[in-house]
Parts: sequence; structure tokens; C-alpha cells
Amino acid sequence: MRFKVFKVIVLVISIFVGVGAYVGGTAMLIEPNGSFLRMEALLPYFQVLPFADVLFQNYIFPGIALIIVNGISNTIASILMLRNKRIGYVLGTVFGFTLMLWIIIQFMIFPMNALDIIYFTLGVLQLLTGYIALVSYNQAFFKFDENDYREINKESKTLVIYFSRKKFTKRIAYEIANKEKATIKELITKERTEGDLGFWWCGRFGMHAWPMETEPLDINLNAYSKIILVTPIWVFKMCSPMRDFINKNKDILKQKEVCVVFNHFNPWLPKGAIKEITKSISIKEVQSFTTMLGHTFKKR
Repeated sequence: MRFKVFKVIVLVISIFVGVGAYVGGTAMLIEPNGSFLRMEALLPYFQVLPFADVLFQNYIFPGIALIIVNGISNTIASILMLRNKRIGYVLGTVFGFTLMLWIIIQFMIFPMNALDIIYFTLGVLQLLTGYIALVSYNQAFFKFDENDYREINKESKTLVIYFSRKKFTKRIAYEIANKEKATIKELITKERTEGDLGFWWCGRFGMHAWPMETEPLDINLNAYSKIILVTPIWVFKMCSPMRDFINKNKDILKQKEVCVVFNHFNPWLPKGAIKEITKSISIKEVQSFTTMLGHTFKKR
């Protein structure tokens, strides 16, 4: 639902900006002196720009630039978004930033006016809604199939335990379990974690660093010599379900070889996340992944 809403918003803005650019640019080409748009008095303001004596003696070059930079560009982005192509949302976001730069230049050379303020606001909205639509697109069309991981071994002495609200951390856990030929178990909580409301509910737990009650795992932790904990970052710390698991089992975990794998949106791993876990248990190894715009990269 979030993807559909923001797709419509960024698409409408892109179409509106594109059509406006075609209308304005065409009007400049029809009457290069600016009379069609009643902009004759603004032409002298262009003289502060580089190559003004060549490019800005009339509105022909500004009109062409307007059509190309804000017209054709947004048309391409709109078509790609209508075809539900990921690159369309990328371009929609980029062209929102482009529109902001265009208007900033106009702020610098023209007197302040309502039209520039409106279009700058549209640029900000296009940038933000395009970015949210892009993230939502990656989440909505994220592909993950547990059956692709054939090396997971239920008889292994290595255990991977993870919590994943979305499937990004889950994929990391399965990749690690497949590589280690390990058993894998998911932490389940009765709290609401799905959807946008779940995001905010989990954020509440994360902000207060509360544990989130998890259901007992149907395994004997003492049967494993190595345990790998895979957790997303919530508000710069490990997720609340993993906090609950560690609090309940720290005496057993202290006796095991424990590795921790973090998945986070920021490009860096918050030091507080490691510090919190090391207060309860000893960690042999820490790995860090960052998931941005639906793509996961190993950090260390």
C-alpha cells in the first residue's frame, strides 16, 4: 500500500513538472523576448550567469534547457514508472533534486516570487516521495526463496538464530547458514511487526531498548557448540526480539562460541550495538552488513 501511494504521488509530480516545463519552454521559443510569459523585465537578470553575452540575450537557450532538463527528463521517468521499472523511481528521485537545483539558481538571479517557491517545494516533494517509492518498490518486489539454500543441515553443531521483520536480514541468515552448513531458527514474537504500523511499533521498542517477548525455540541450545546471532539494527541497537533471546539465554550463550551478524540501513555499524551485547555475553566475531535501497553489502 505504501508503494502504491508514493508511486502515485511521485508520478503525478513528475508529470506536472514535465508538462509545465514543456509549456514554459515552448512559450519561450515562440516569443524569445519573453513577452508571451510577460518575462521581458527578467531578461537582464540573466547577465550574472556565465556566457550571458552568448546564451542569454533572449529566451531561446533557457527555453531549450527547460524542456530538456525538466521536460524530457520527467517524461522519461514518468513512462518508466508507469511501466513499473525500478529505474523510473531512481530517475524520479534524481530529477526532484535537479528541479531543486534549477530553482536555487533562479533564487540567486531573480527576485523572490511565489512560482519559484512552489516549484522548489515540488522538487523537495518529488525527491522525498521518489526515494520512499524506490525503497518501497525494492521491499515489495524483493525475491527470496528458502529452497535455494540446499546446504542447511539440521544435524549440524552450528546454529544460526535470526529475527527479520522484512526478508533482508532473513536472506543474510540463510546465506550464512548455507555457507556454514548450519541449522537455522527464526525468532517469533507475538507483537505486531508487519507493515508500516509494525515499523513504528518496533521503533517504539527500539527507542526504549525494550526486549520484545519471543516464543520459545523448539531446540536444545546445549546441543550446539557454535551459535550465530543475526539481527537487524533498531534505533542504533540490536532488535528487541534478539535482546529478549539473549536476556533469556545468556548463561548458555556464555558457554558457547558466539558470533554476531548485524544488518543495518546506515552505511556504518553503531558501536552501541556491539557494546550492548558484550555486556551480556562474549563474542568471538562480529560481521556487519548494510542494506540500502534493497541491496545488501558486506561491510566487514
